[in-house]
Amino acid sequence: MKCPYCAKSETDVVETRDTEDLGAIRRRRQCVSCERRFTTYERPEEVELMIIKKDGKREAFDREKLRKGVLKAIEKRPISIELVDELVDKVEREVRRKDAVEVSSKLVGGSVLRKLKKIDKIAYLRFASVYLDFEDLKDFEKAIDKISN
Repeated sequence: MKCPYCAKSETDVVETRDTEDLGAIRRRRQCVSCERRFTTYERPEEVELMIIKKDGKREAFDREKLRKGVLKAIEKRPISIELVDELVDKVEREVRRKDAVEVSSKLVGGSVLRKLKKIDKIAYLRFASVYLDFEDLKDFEKAIDKISN
């Protein structure tokens, strides 16, 4: 690590601690040469995750887009924002655990549906109707039968 003041590369770590969100490690360093202190942050590098859509197109995984879709499904339902964020966190972790740079939208949508089914059946139906592209009442009836059993 180069000192930002004198550009020498020999530094000592004086203090190490996690950041509040536990997403990085904060290190206080002291330059051996000029003895000035500075702070560095160490974060894990995340690989760009690509989603393969139904039509074969690829787009970058967008956590906020996923969150908005779930929020739309739970609109006017007794579900907290914290629960939505927890659901989105779980889906993202599940997708990233696949050890692949590309995953299908089917995998992401299926994960959301499984989690919504446990939380709220109406939200499940709303999300399913968009994600599974319901065309008529028969599609809704099939989905209702699926969650009723």
